[in-house]
Amino acid sequence: MSKSALVLGAGGFIGGHLVARLKREGFWVRGVDLKFHEHRETEADDYVVGDLRDQDIVRDVIDRRFDEVYQLAADMGGAGYIFTGEHDADIMHNSATINLNVANAALKRNIKNVFYSSSACMYPAHNQEDPDNPNCAEDSAYPAAPDSEYGWEKLFSERLFFAYNRNYGTKNRVARYHNIFGPMGAWTGGKEKAPAAVCRKVAQARSGTSIEIWGDGLQTRSFLYVDECLEGTTRLLRSDCEIPVNIGSEEMVTINQLAHMVSDIAGKTLALEHIPGPLGVRGRNSDNRLIREKLGWAPNQPLVKGLEKTYAWIEQQVHRNAA
Repeated sequence: MSKSALVLGAGGFIGGHLVARLKREGFWVRGVDLKFHEHRETEADDYVVGDLRDQDIVRDVIDRRFDEVYQLAADMGGAGYIFTGEHDADIMHNSATINLNVANAALKRNIKNVFYSSSACMYPAHNQEDPDNPNCAEDSAYPAAPDSEYGWEKLFSERLFFAYNRNYGTKNRVARYHNIFGPMGAWTGGKEKAPAAVCRKVAQARSGTSIEIWGDGLQTRSFLYVDECLEGTTRLLRSDCEIPVNIGSEEMVTINQLAHMVSDIAGKTLALEHIPGPLGVRGRNSDNRLIREKLGWAPNQPLVKGLEKTYAWIEQQVHRNAA
């Protein structure tokens, strides 16, 4: 009999890729989200459109013991959504409510292992002011001082799932994702993240013109291709690691460098026009010492390889929309 998995947030970017991966591994998969996936037909055996803020919906979809539960559902987006401050109440209320519902319902079905996707946004802002030397080691999380309410909610929900472990003997696992990107994700509309936004701008631009970059472009980040994110995610849930770990790349680049990499992939010569915009912290990079120690594995794919695949897909979407 095949194993069963529940993917909450299956209509999202990472969730859609995760459903496909679990199906390749032979799982029976139920996916749940507020919506169907925007860019692909789901491969889930059962797909429920439902609001996980509703306790009744959560009880309905967690109606049995699943071998693996992946809690990816959240109210989130890129810098243009998270850092303006205009969505703080929704971000905190919606995501915390989902996590409270899921943790409780899973316990009542005696489901021991829930994976929870936290974020590097929960790290203290004061450790990320130097773009060349950010500190995102897992043990740097406290004293806590995230740069956004999104980060504070992630921190709360981490503590929630670990509290269940301590009090109820569950084996929930937590990873702090660092800027996951790839095809079949948001690329326009305000919730897209930096790689997708830059790919869209480059695809829309004519060689010899310019694209807009928020801020001076010297802020640093690392970006992890979605396939490596899923490898780390499934390894962590199936491991005995009882502490949060980073799942991210250690290849740190400035946003200007990211834009030049995508321009080179597209074969276009483009100037960068720096404009005001929401930025987040000045520097962020994954520290992978702990995940290597705990899982014997860490991401290693060069950024450019993932960008090539992502740009090709977004370029198709741009041309299709323009047609």
